[in-house]
Amino acid sequence: MDYEYAPLRLPSNVDRLAATAQLAITAEFSGWELARVQLFRDGTRQVMLRRKVGTSSQPGLFL
Repeated sequence: MDYEYAPLRLPSNVDRLAATAQLAITAEFSGWELARVQLFRDGTRQVMLRRKVGTSSQPGLFL
């Protein structure tokens, strides 16, 4: 399957609970899923989101 990727950097002042909520909202409404998270020494997080390419946002609708 082909995926498209979107990198996202979360600053160190964003705690784990807020990051989880932000990523859950992104996944729910935009179709992204979590591919990878890296936590750096300075507290920032590098998040890699992915979603399948070519899927329509409304199933059953052909354009």
